[in-house]
Amino acid sequence: MSKTHPPFGDLIRELRLAKGYSLRKFATLVGISPTYLSHVEQGKVDTPPTVERVAKMAELLGENADELIAAAGRMPEDLAPIIRRSPEEMPSLLRSAGSLSPEGLKQLLAAAKRIQQKERGKE
Repeated sequence: MSKTHPPFGDLIRELRLAKGYSLRKFATLVGISPTYLSHVEQGKVDTPPTVERVAKMAELLGENADELIAAAGRMPEDLAPIIRRSPEEMPSLLRSAGSLSPEGLKQLLAAAKRIQQKERGKE
């Protein structure tokens, strides 16, 4: 899946059809009604599915859950506690990282993993 994508509903419909799921079957597997899924795909809902439902969609579609969750306009639930642990540093880090190129983000991630390994070695 590319970093730029169509509206969430269009994206889900495209991915669902590419995997061969009928609307009814996919809705059942995700745990939502076919009517609701149809409305999501048509962009007729005010609130996208929950993070859990979008993660289930990603699993069924073989897609990255974080990407689909972001496309739905949601935030992965594991991020809030991380931000709350360091309420000054984490938002600042995210804002700084937001202006980096894809290559810069890869370098930052690699550096963070190296630091994480060093800190785990000290425990």
